Amino acid sequence: MAPGSFAEYTVVPARMAIPVPSVKPEYLTLLVSGTTAYISLKELGGLSEGRKVLVTAAAGGTGQFAVQLAKKAKCHVIGTCSSDEKAAFLKSLGCDRPINYNAEQVGAILQQEYPRGVDVVYESVGGAMFDVAVKALAIKGRLIVIGFVSGYQTPTGLSPVKAETLPATLLKKSASIQGFFLNHYLPEYQAAMDHLLKMYAGGELVCEVDLGHLSAEGRFIGLESVFRAVDYMYTRKNTGKIVVELPHSVNSKL
Repeated sequence: MAPGSFAEYTVVPARMAIPVPSVKPEYLTLLVSGTTAYISLKELGGLSEGRKVLVTAAAGGTGQFAVQLAKKAKCHVIGTCSSDEKAAFLKSLGCDRPINYNAEQVGAILQQEYPRGVDVVYESVGGAMFDVAVKALAIKGRLIVIGFVSGYQTPTGLSPVKAETLPATLLKKSASIQGFFLNHYLPEYQAAMDHLLKMYAGGELVCEVDLGHLSAEGRFIGLESVFRAVDYMYTRKNTGKIVVELPHSVNSKL
């Protein structure tokens, strides 16, 4: 959680370090992705039994946790993904209705199968998917924005949305949209990490990691593979959190 990335070594204040039981890549999934899902849904989601929750990019690094946490709250969970393999993964997490958007039209499915709308949307894609999610909101529905990955490669970092009708859409449904940025919720961070670590230790939480085994050039090892890992993410091939392994340098003086 300290500044600095894509480095073999970094120095952080001890108070910012998070103790973990062992050196496993699964713990890396919790530091940002797990805590983002946990705190945002706890603080903003208003989850309760029977609510319908839509998670976009549900098989990704943070979506996997939103699916599981919503199921723990006894919600009905819908998850969008890009392949049948990811849909099967979501099913294994308990997702009630995975939607492979390359095989099915998300907006049409939501309209047909959920005519009264969804109560909560955990949204990280942006662009056209954001528009679909807004349209699918139920009366008093809530949409939580935690990212907009579809636009990260554009010059502005954003994908266009149909914002012109947004005020009317929200008004007609008494619906709401709220952004969530983890750094604004740091007082809740340690308790969230403690809870997630206990869940994982107790076998109650899947922390899926993608080490790049299925990428064209194999596992992501070393700083030079960071570029491949980022491209892999942008082509939507990853399932779970992408982890790049930085092996210990034999020439290190540390």
